[in-house]
Amino acid sequence: MLLEKLTRYNVILASNSPRRRELLGDLGIDFTVRTLKGIDESYPQELPVLEIAEYISRKKAHAYKSEMNAGELIITADTVVILGNEVLGKPKDADDARRMLRELSGKTHKVVTGVTIVTIDKISSFSAVTDVEFAELSDDDINYYVDNYRPLDKAGAYGIQEWIGCMGVRHINGSFYNVMGLPLHRLYNELEKLMHNCNE
Repeated sequence: MLLEKLTRYNVILASNSPRRRELLGDLGIDFTVRTLKGIDESYPQELPVLEIAEYISRKKAHAYKSEMNAGELIITADTVVILGNEVLGKPKDADDARRMLRELSGKTHKVVTGVTIVTIDKISSFSAVTDVEFAELSDDDINYYVDNYRPLDKAGAYGIQEWIGCMGVRHINGSFYNVMGLPLHRLYNELEKLMHNCNE
């Protein structure tokens, strides 16, 4: 079983996100959190938008790899919201959050999470994509959400598990957990593959 195999490793989640910590814990994996400051999360402007999250997750992994010890397994992740060909990152302030939510209102966008798993001698990366359709959001809806929740630490200025997701998301195609920041089914499968390869 995967959980038994992972006990050979010190599993580290390299993320400040409380949602990712909660989700990884839901998989039953025993892990610790380690974060580094000042990691460059820029990406080439010519990079296709669907590849950005995975690119950044690998960039984060390489920053941690230079400081990792034998017996450690580090998971890095990055999530982006894509509307058309525009990447919506974390809003810089409340007005920016309102702008993003107005843009997402009544439209379908993509949420892409890139994940990288790294050990001393192996590295594996993947991306998961979920389509999210919002109903029309009124200015009152948007203002209520921005004023009462914390959209500033979320790509696209919303959390699907919060009020705005409950009342405003009409349909999703793909992993719900991916939209929260960690595609659990795919991550579990990739960890199983990595553990199988390590035993060969």
